[in-house]
Amino acid sequence: MGKIIELKKVNKWFDKFQVLKDIDLEVASQEKIVICGPSGSGKSTLIRCINRLEEHQEGNIIIDGTELAENTKNIEKIRAEVGMVFQQFNLFPHLSILDNCTLAPIWVKKLPKKEAEEVAMKNLTRVQIDDQAHKFPGQLSGGQQQRAAIARALCMEPKIMLFDEPTSALDPEMIKEVLDVMVDLAKGGMTMIVVTHEMGFAKEVADYMIFMDEGKIVERAKTNEFFENPKSDRTKLFLSQIL
Repeated sequence: MGKIIELKKVNKWFDKFQVLKDIDLEVASQEKIVICGPSGSGKSTLIRCINRLEEHQEGNIIIDGTELAENTKNIEKIRAEVGMVFQQFNLFPHLSILDNCTLAPIWVKKLPKKEAEEVAMKNLTRVQIDDQAHKFPGQLSGGQQQRAAIARALCMEPKIMLFDEPTSALDPEMIKEVLDVMVDLAKGGMTMIVVTHEMGFAKEVADYMIFMDEGKIVERAKTNEFFENPKSDRTKLFLSQIL
């Protein structure tokens, strides 16, 4: 299994504030990585750099053999391969769930509408909301909207899925339905990087855990090692607070 994501000495600043400090990270194809850490530790910025929603200023980010640089052609290519799911769903409120899912495949991949709708229905079935296809986002619960957002990302048939705290805006009773979909995806062999505090999910699916603090990767370890035997005091403190 080759490396599908590689970050070498990645640094990023917002004005004078350095938000990522010398990040080195390799993810093999089909690996599942969970990133945790306190607020403001750089977790979200890190995954937003992987599909170039944020630009890094130093270092190299290579996704499936393509380097993320100023060259916009590469950015389009990478975004087509990297699906992203946000805290706040980011669905278009004026479009039906089906149209939300077919928009990018039709525009970016130039899929014919009928084919795009078939792909969309397949993915809406996969996240168990195919019966909601013709509704608008505002008519769905938060959990259904987030599952729609996952389906929308899957419609581009990405090789990698990034999740930025996908359950943090949800009511507690909706969290499980979203995590269940993510567990299924993980078991299906998707390469995933998930920023989350849901440690039960992490224990179930993550190959590796990463703990970030103050813009650095403080600890990276196999999941059972990470929970049973964390090396860094900061990791121990963090785990004691959230477990």
